[in-house]
Amino acid sequence: MPAPTNTFKAAMARGDVTHGCWCGLGSSVTTEIAATAGFDWLLVDNEHAPNDVRSTLVQLQTIAGQGGTAIVRVEDGNPTGIKRMLDLGAQTLLVPMVESAEEARALVAATRYPPGGTRGVGAALGRASVYNAIADYTQTADDQICLIVQVENRKGLNALDAILEVDGIDGVFIGPADLSADLGYPGEINHPEARSAVMAAIARIAASDKWAGTLSTDPDYIAEARGAGARFLAVAVDVLTLGAGLREVAGAYRGD
Repeated sequence: MPAPTNTFKAAMARGDVTHGCWCGLGSSVTTEIAATAGFDWLLVDNEHAPNDVRSTLVQLQTIAGQGGTAIVRVEDGNPTGIKRMLDLGAQTLLVPMVESAEEARALVAATRYPPGGTRGVGAALGRASVYNAIADYTQTADDQICLIVQVENRKGLNALDAILEVDGIDGVFIGPADLSADLGYPGEINHPEARSAVMAAIARIAASDKWAGTLSTDPDYIAEARGAGARFLAVAVDVLTLGAGLREVAGAYRGD
C-alpha cells in the first residue's frame, strides 16, 4: 500500500483554483469548526501562531476526521522541524522567508528520503505511515510531498526567477505583509507599490511551471490576485474572523 494521495497536490495538478483558511488560534476546536466550513484546505501555522508539535498533530487529526485537506506552515527551514511535521503526516508544507535558490534546493532535500534527499528515515514511529501500517511508505512518500516556498522580501523577489528553476518546488507563495514592510510600507499591504509588487510576482510565478499563491481577506485583492494567476489563495484567517465577529456583536450592544 503506497503513501496516501495528497489531495491538495492532485487538485493543483488538475489546474484547480483553491481557497483556504489560515488557522492561527492553536485550537483543535476552532480548527474543527473551520474544517466544517467548506474551504478547499486549512493551513496550520507554526511560524506566528501558538502551535507546537503536539497541537499541530491534534489539528491534523481533526482536519482529517472532517475529510479536510491540511497544509502546515513550518516555523522556518530547519530540516529537523520539517522532518517532524512530515512524520506527523503533513504532506504539504509552506516554508517562510525563502530568499535564494540555494535555500529552496536545501528545502527540497529536507522533504525527500535518501538517496534523493536528506529526510531522516523514522517513518515507523509516525502518523505519516499510519504507525508502520503502510509498509512501503518510505518508497512512495516522496511523490506525495508538496513543497511551497514563501517569498516575502526584496531579496526573495530578486531571486524569484532562480527559485522558480528549482526542481521539487511545487509552488511559490507571496507574503504581502512582510513584503510591504520590507518595501518600506509596514502595515500598508494595499500601498500601490506593495500591491503592484505582489501582483507582478504572482504573474511571474504563474508564467512558470510553479503554482502561485497569496493571502488576503479583501475580496478585491483576492480577485486581482486570481486575475494575475494565483491559484491557491488564503481568503480567511480564523483569528481575524473570530475577532471581527465578536467586536461587531459587542459594539452593537455598546451602541458603537
